[in-house]
Amino acid sequence: MSLINTEVKPFKATAYLNGEFIDVTEADLQGKWSVFFFYPADFTFVCPTELGDLADNYAEFQKLGVEIYSVSTDTHFTHKAWHDSSETIGKLQYPMIADPTLQISRNFEVLIEEAGLAERGTFVVDPDGKIQIVEINAGNIGRNAEELLRKVKAAQYVRENPNEVCPAKWKEGEETLAPSLDLVGKI
Repeated sequence: MSLINTEVKPFKATAYLNGEFIDVTEADLQGKWSVFFFYPADFTFVCPTELGDLADNYAEFQKLGVEIYSVSTDTHFTHKAWHDSSETIGKLQYPMIADPTLQISRNFEVLIEEAGLAERGTFVVDPDGKIQIVEINAGNIGRNAEELLRKVKAAQYVRENPNEVCPAKWKEGEETLAPSLDLVGKI
């Protein structure tokens, strides 16, 4: 079953953010755009490159009203230790959610049960708490924050313009399509 247009299931978790442990729940998502960025584990190889890429683009996400939540099955204490010991992770300014109970990873259907780790899953959640974009990568394939930004902009555009759709490679400011009978077979 696809998670597209489903509501984020209830959860309560502890996250590490800017030197503090904070509580995060599904209620925190209401009224704003969110990205859940699942990764396998702290102190690994591809994961810090992805989280660093998000950190480098975080200001652009913030301009769009988007909060980033990185999520792994590590504890919030492990997140703090990684943040304090890695130059790349030390620049993160978004919440690092701990999921040691595996509940959130199961809710988003990215849990690798036999390993107790999350797949590389990316989920864009709209202000109503509904999932609009789902992307799952194999563990050895890193993601691109700039492509994620493009997809978020497209999701925001079609939410604001429900009679239009964004074609392949669409970028902000480019033409969209207005689906109609007249358009069938002409693209």
